[in-house]
Amino acid sequence: MKKKMLGVLLVLTLAASMLAGCGTKSKNTSAPADTKEAEATVEQTAETTPEATAEEPAASTEKGLVGVSMPTKDLQRWNQDGDNMQKLLTEAGYEVDLQYASNDIATQVSQIENMIANGCKLLVIASIDGDSLGTVLTQAKDAGISVIAYDRLIMNSDAVTYYATFDNYMVGTKQGEYIRDALDLDNAAGPFNIEIFTGDPGDNNAKFFYGGAMDVLNPYIEAGKLVVKSGQKDFEAVATANWSTENAQNRMDAIIASNYGDGTNLDAVLCSNDSTALGVTNALAASYTGKYPVITGQDCDIANVKNMIAGKQSMSIFKDTRELAKQTVQMVDAIMKGGEAPVNDTESYDNGTGIIPTYLCEPVFADATNYKELLIDSGYYKEADLQ
Repeated sequence: MKKKMLGVLLVLTLAASMLAGCGTKSKNTSAPADTKEAEATVEQTAETTPEATAEEPAASTEKGLVGVSMPTKDLQRWNQDGDNMQKLLTEAGYEVDLQYASNDIATQVSQIENMIANGCKLLVIASIDGDSLGTVLTQAKDAGISVIAYDRLIMNSDAVTYYATFDNYMVGTKQGEYIRDALDLDNAAGPFNIEIFTGDPGDNNAKFFYGGAMDVLNPYIEAGKLVVKSGQKDFEAVATANWSTENAQNRMDAIIASNYGDGTNLDAVLCSNDSTALGVTNALAASYTGKYPVITGQDCDIANVKNMIAGKQSMSIFKDTRELAKQTVQMVDAIMKGGEAPVNDTESYDNGTGIIPTYLCEPVFADATNYKELLIDSGYYKEADLQ
């Protein structure tokens, strides 16, 4: 009798175990459908509710949020910089908050404040005015947020961790050397007439461009082989607010009227970038009748490359923003992983609070003889872009 009871109990236990196993199997079988439905719900919520995104981060946000502040969309090069940066950071697994400040300092400050408030772990900033971000960057420093100054050095702030740029002194040097060689200043008798246009006085880079070029050209000016007929030579006199094409054109119009309206030849115009060069060529087309001058530029903007091809601009410094963006992303990645960013200059760039460790990319010049190799063959532009 006891054996029969034990046998019954064993059978009942086995049956219960089998039923429990079946129940588990049935639950697992339905899980994928439930999971898909839940995932769809989360995905839909994430698209409409910012808080849901923070709670259920997508794969691209796993490494953290990086704020990228660009000065303006008015110049072609900043659109390229922003696009390149966003693309590479996203590919590297970061979420990106990319903002353009319409060349308005208050707007840039407000955008950076929002980036800090929204939880950015690192800021990449191309400043409008290098002296105007001290207060907001103090907020970043207090929040433990690293700052990379991008292409334009941010001045008088100890919150700047690194600087990524091209060798801006070399940019000016190459422009000055191009004029020197084009006019054959070491051999020709001269004198030759030259006018000078640099960039925004609040952009620290403008001083490097000007300094590099003038270190090449000033000895010829002092020797009388180069003559600045307008008398406008010092940085303050030749600076162009906001790098504005219109401002450069208005100033060039006045210079032509006062100094070259009688057909006197203007032999060269040192322009620090393409937007100022465009203003100069517009003014020349409107009222200048002498021999066409050598004109420098920088950034290889499409309109200026077309002018180069047409013989209206002699050269433009090519700064491959793809390379600068790539290097900056490497710096971001190193910092976000708790390491030190790669740099190649620890001596040149003092922002008023000390030397800022810097990575310098090397610029080259493009002209009618090599633009296809530099700009088209490299994939920077399509040939159709320049038609």
